[in-house]
Amino acid sequence: MQERGQGVSYLVDPRATACFNEQTASQTRVTSFIVSFDVYGTLVDVRGGSRDAFAAILRTAGAPQLDVLEFWEHWEAANIRRYWQPYRPYREICRASLEETFQHFGLRGDPDLIRHYFDAFPRFRRFDDVDETLDRLSGRVRLALVSNIDDDLLAVTELGRRFDVVCTAARARGYKPDGTLFRFLLRHGEADTTRLLHCGQSQRTDMVGAKPLGITVAWINRRGLALASDVPKPDHEFRDLRPLPELLRERPD
Repeated sequence: MQERGQGVSYLVDPRATACFNEQTASQTRVTSFIVSFDVYGTLVDVRGGSRDAFAAILRTAGAPQLDVLEFWEHWEAANIRRYWQPYRPYREICRASLEETFQHFGLRGDPDLIRHYFDAFPRFRRFDDVDETLDRLSGRVRLALVSNIDDDLLAVTELGRRFDVVCTAARARGYKPDGTLFRFLLRHGEADTTRLLHCGQSQRTDMVGAKPLGITVAWINRRGLALASDVPKPDHEFRDLRPLPELLRERPD
């Protein structure tokens, strides 16, 4: 989920992101090495944070007995399939995937109920390891966001810090799985694959999209999942972000 025009640094905070003021690379660049992060599931807890929203969706659709997580997982898989299609905004994809998921579970729900999910974005919480790790990395490397998201939803996500490079699907006009968003990162961040580490939680978007381009990937496997047989193997695997400063301590500026 993430990207935009030519800006290089943005403060991603719901109180201060209305205009995403641009700064030049010379103002924000501290090193030429970039560490990029997936946002939803890597920096913030989207599964936990959206649980109440999807419970509300199921109640309104007359199916409170359904398992919220099972419903959510089917919906998210439908989103990922649509990332491979010609570009549509994330909001449209989410709505279409909800309609499909209602049909899958035999429900006659209104796909406009997806608004409950969008309304939850300001309440998504950062994982406990995020702030301390990014504080340690800040100033040593350039920090980037790479996300399959619309700009307005990113703007209301509480990330609490300034990032040097922000890449969204809205700016790239494409998503991670086919590499569009990662190619945008390489151009927009003026990076090459030898000076870039991408950190993400999704096998089907982060690894599938980045590894074929030669990007080094740290899989942030917070849930301890097994690697699917058809997914490229990551270069590193961690349960959270805390090992990153040690991994990067010998990187040249």
